[in-house]
Amino acid sequence: MKTRKNQESSVSGKLHEFSRKPKIAISVDKSLLEMVDSKVDGSVIRSRSQAIEFFLRKGLQGQSINTAVLLIKGEHQQNLLKKFKGKSLLKKQIEFFSKYGIKNLYILTQHSKNINFLLNEISNADINVEIIEKESKGNANALAALKDKLKNNFVVMSGDTYNNFDLLKMIKKHIEMDKLAAMGLMTRENPADYGIAILDGDLIIDFREKPKQYSTNIVNAGIYIFKPEIFELFENANSLEKELFPRLARLKQLTGFFTYGEYEHFG
Repeated sequence: MKTRKNQESSVSGKLHEFSRKPKIAISVDKSLLEMVDSKVDGSVIRSRSQAIEFFLRKGLQGQSINTAVLLIKGEHQQNLLKKFKGKSLLKKQIEFFSKYGIKNLYILTQHSKNINFLLNEISNADINVEIIEKESKGNANALAALKDKLKNNFVVMSGDTYNNFDLLKMIKKHIEMDKLAAMGLMTRENPADYGIAILDGDLIIDFREKPKQYSTNIVNAGIYIFKPEIFELFENANSLEKELFPRLARLKQLTGFFTYGEYEHFG
């Protein structure tokens, strides 16, 4: 139980913290200002300044993503341990995510003899990394196991790939387009080994995984951004590439984004 003295000290500390905040002068449209003032309820939001700060912070948080998922099959975990530019692929991937504001990374995989090696690789990571072991029929089925952990927009990347591009630009486009998903794209001379995407402007209107015949060299780069509502389409879907992405394309809910960066596949 707090004593009166401790309570007064706590209040004094908060007032001191408030007094140190920078003061700024801004011009705001009258109708917008009235809308802000209407949110001042005297309890949760007690002043105009607090209302502006609250909604500004909320808006900016909506422009960022802090969670990512690496999808890797158990039998492919050795690819995460391969040396690439002086470090393991996994450490390079963690560096990439950290650079672009990712704070939490889930490695979604199955149990194998390499788990202890992976745990050693993530032991000193500068972001929170957690290995989730999930036996599943496909990567969509596995991703569904994280539904309760993924309550906001999140990034997903194929674990046996290295992507190095401006992820913030992809995040910005995903938010602006306001679709359920965005897919990183690149071009390849021989697209038969990849999933191919047919574009109509910024939208992917058709997606086919490793087709025998193709009419484009635009392919899947193995990195995606999803809204949490995406899980509503996961029923009876085992594979992202074979089932979910074609479904999203038909619904016009899949944005394409050319990564224009460094890409390596460790298959």
